[in-house]
Amino acid sequence: MSVPIVTIFGGSGFIGRQVAQRMARAGWRVRVAVRRPDLAGFVRPYGFVGQVEPIQANIRHEPSTRAAIAGAQAVVNCVGILGENGAQSFAAVLDDGAGRIARLAAEEGAGRLVHVSAIGADPASDSRYAAAKGRGEAAVAAAFPGAVVIRPSVVFGAGDGFFNRLGSIARMFPIVPLMSPGTRFQPVHVGDVAQAIVLGATGEAAPGVYELGGPDVATFRALMAEVLRITQRRRMLLTMPNWVARLQASLLDLGQTLTGGLVANSVLTRDQVRLLGHDNVVSPGARGFAELGIAPTDMDAILESYLYVYRPHGQFDEITDSARDLREDRILRARG
Repeated sequence: MSVPIVTIFGGSGFIGRQVAQRMARAGWRVRVAVRRPDLAGFVRPYGFVGQVEPIQANIRHEPSTRAAIAGAQAVVNCVGILGENGAQSFAAVLDDGAGRIARLAAEEGAGRLVHVSAIGADPASDSRYAAAKGRGEAAVAAAFPGAVVIRPSVVFGAGDGFFNRLGSIARMFPIVPLMSPGTRFQPVHVGDVAQAIVLGATGEAAPGVYELGGPDVATFRALMAEVLRITQRRRMLLTMPNWVARLQASLLDLGQTLTGGLVANSVLTRDQVRLLGHDNVVSPGARGFAELGIAPTDMDAILESYLYVYRPHGQFDEITDSARDLREDRILRARG
């Protein structure tokens, strides 16, 4: 009996690497399709020798995408970008790229396709990111009607780009500016998202759209306050008016444009300002973890395990606290 093959586009990324590990443990041969396989060698130890291999593929390039899919029983698209730079535009990656993967998966006879989208994906959205995500979903549905579409809220876990950024801000600035502080999020653990994707890739999840959110819904302000608590930082939270945020983002976007993309705007874009104006929570009545048989992980059980590095003494914080407590105990005993 031949070993089944899964191709994971973006398999070296934050979510993709979690999927690759789980598929390898389930006995699949895993192709990790990335633009720079020379930078993805770390995925090889996820399985036995030769089981997990990085291969070159660019979803903007049809021949390499087709070659990566050929012979695979399952295809997973984890490719995503939050900002545009040169040829890596929302339209090219989130829309055209998603449709290309779905069409080629169907043409090459792949039995299953899992497409990772996002809560809020809507072709009519005022956010270019969310609109492209929505068009990508439509292209996937048209080319591969039996696809499983995963829409997570903001994803957390060691190495995430959301809470780690908040931790960096808490460490660097005495005053933390907040845009759209009332916007609600439903953070979801990367392991839970990866498990949902695996169920889709192995045929254990019915086709359709699943919106994934964790057990807690919190505003942006509340999430920042939680990061401050975990990192033991005392900071003033200052609401930033939308017009100020838009102005700042416009200047940063202009800097990227004037440098021809050499200086990428990884701080704040105008589109991200628009996106922050929308709640990012599971829609009422949407299929989700319950239908997949997954109990979502509480973020309180995970955040402290990796945000501790942003505390005043970083990884030595607990040692510092222990030494202080011991010193205070000795003083108290001396006073007798």
